[in-house]
Amino acid sequence: MNDTWTLGGKTFRSRIIVGTGKYASNDETRDAIAASGAEIVTVALRRVDLSSKQTVLDAIDRTKYVLLPNTAGCYTADEAIRTLHLARELGMDELVKLEVIGDPKTLFPDNTATVEAAQRLVKEGFKVLPYCSDDLVTCKRLADAGCLAVMPLAAPIGSGLGIRNPHNIRLIIENVSVPVIVDAGVGTASDAAIAMELGCTAVLMNTGIAGARKPVLMAEAMRLAVDGGRKAFLAGRMPRRDYANASSPTTQLIE
Repeated sequence: MNDTWTLGGKTFRSRIIVGTGKYASNDETRDAIAASGAEIVTVALRRVDLSSKQTVLDAIDRTKYVLLPNTAGCYTADEAIRTLHLARELGMDELVKLEVIGDPKTLFPDNTATVEAAQRLVKEGFKVLPYCSDDLVTCKRLADAGCLAVMPLAAPIGSGLGIRNPHNIRLIIENVSVPVIVDAGVGTASDAAIAMELGCTAVLMNTGIAGARKPVLMAEAMRLAVDGGRKAFLAGRMPRRDYANASSPTTQLIE
């Protein structure tokens, strides 16, 4: 089945995007990325020690994966913009993930600052994927600003709580013209499948894989779940009913 999607002029088959934090080693990072089947890999620039001899960037084969620099740890629009200018100077792709955090305890995004930063970055030629709340109005503003996709959270970053507001995610999918990529809160394979069954274009995850007892095995489980959820969405689920409905004929029964 030729079920692909496009982002920033590039075509992708995989609908899982993975992060690179919290793994035990670069080898485990490499193995988990490979098992996930991801084609896009995101890296938190502010958490990479560029003076070190070996960093997480060494675990990413740039000939195989699209590197998506992100602004995790930024609390103002200016901080996020400076960070992405650094990514540009380092020769990274201008496809970027924008995060502007508003609260240090919940890590909820500052939606106002995110919209401001997105508007400025788009004008400067960046291809922006913004992390935001599961808020339809914010997602519309980000799409109107020229963002290539919107990335509403499923639940707080690293919580593993799964999609807390599936109705909100569905509203965003139905009313925003750009791809919707669920970001943050995916804890296990069933969470990823639900996101895809709702009609999301893709799912981004990190802790759900890296925090598992067996990260590489969980990466494979996430890949299968995303694939299964996408196929279920395309197939169209049966209608929900309040009462039973026999699966075999109820007439001309053998006496």
